[in-house]
Amino acid sequence: MILASAIFLVTLVFVIWQPKNLQIGTTAVIGAVVALVLGVVSFDDVLVVSNIVWDATLAFIGIIILSMVLDEIGFFEWCAIKMAKLSKGNGHLMFVYALLLGSFVSALFANDGAALILTPILLAKMRILKLNAKTILAFLLAGGFISDSASLPFVFSNLTNIVTANYFNIGFMNYLSNMIIPYIVSTVVSIIVLWVILRKDIPAQVDISLLKNPDEVLKNKTLFKFSWFFLALLLVAYFIGDSFNLPISVFALGGGLIFLGIASYYKAARAWLTIKTAPWQVVWFSIGLYIVVYGLKNAGLTDYLSLILKDLSTHGDFVAVVGTGFISAILSAIMNNMPTVMVMDIALQDIPNQTLAYANIIGCNLGPKMTPFGSLATLLWLHVLSQKGVKIGFWQYSKFGLIVTPPVLFIVLLTLI
Repeated sequence: MILASAIFLVTLVFVIWQPKNLQIGTTAVIGAVVALVLGVVSFDDVLVVSNIVWDATLAFIGIIILSMVLDEIGFFEWCAIKMAKLSKGNGHLMFVYALLLGSFVSALFANDGAALILTPILLAKMRILKLNAKTILAFLLAGGFISDSASLPFVFSNLTNIVTANYFNIGFMNYLSNMIIPYIVSTVVSIIVLWVILRKDIPAQVDISLLKNPDEVLKNKTLFKFSWFFLALLLVAYFIGDSFNLPISVFALGGGLIFLGIASYYKAARAWLTIKTAPWQVVWFSIGLYIVVYGLKNAGLTDYLSLILKDLSTHGDFVAVVGTGFISAILSAIMNNMPTVMVMDIALQDIPNQTLAYANIIGCNLGPKMTPFGSLATLLWLHVLSQKGVKIGFWQYSKFGLIVTPPVLFIVLLTLI
């Protein structure tokens, strides 16, 4: 346990610190290799981990490719400007609409897509609107929170969702029917809590005349109109695939590559450049960190967790669901939600209560917001902001996350009971 914990902690420190621009994926892979060489994990363990995460990883690649192509044609920028225009200059309405847009993007393009694609667009628009630093920070903190808290409704909305759904053989429709209410509640409660906390930094009026007309940012109007049809068709395909028990990545990756091909045909995107610039480090990060954390499983962490969770399940649904959700949340905030979801899934496998699997997902999606390193989406979000000249400190972020997350998490978990 000591050796496995040491390898994990050193890996996590380097992921957060990133000395000399050491990429997060490279660090995670190095950690995995060290764990393998020192015998903390075996080659058989690597195969087990690969079997758990391959579908989530391929699906993530597809979603990111689709998001990048849509971004290239102006899809998200159009949505952001349209959102601002609909507010008619009312700052508080703009705040709500921005979060609704974030919820929509997170649900359909995953939380990491929201962090990578939407954040720089919103930041650019807020600077055009000449909003002050406090207002920009308020919008950014709220947007960063919603990217994770709203990543609940579909299996593909978060890597944690895919891993858990696959682990417990939860179908696409079954998953959606159980998580649509938590998603709606999470979005609504997140907006209310965020507005209450940040309302003093939101201006009453914003000069939206400074923004372009939404249609002016579109680089290919034909492809833009087709993209809505394509997204609807892709969503239908997920439901059809569920009937045949097909992996989610068949449609996520297949859809991303097909749309990339269509965009390349219309000269709206360059296929090779899109694939080359996709965030491959995220892929290596997921696989590497999962292998590192599997060493903790070998050292007995999941056995300890399983005993705790089994005890909670004997005290009724309220204690079991809320307890499981908060354990997942705290672990995610400390050790990142991607390894946490796998460790918790393994610990839950012998407990005959699938509701706890959903509680685990909610905890792993919302809990990470308590620290800057709790989720990959937050790490990406902070990296994007840093590149754009916006620095958010560890304590500044953690203080905000620790205030907002617990009440939202508690209320969302109650929807499972």
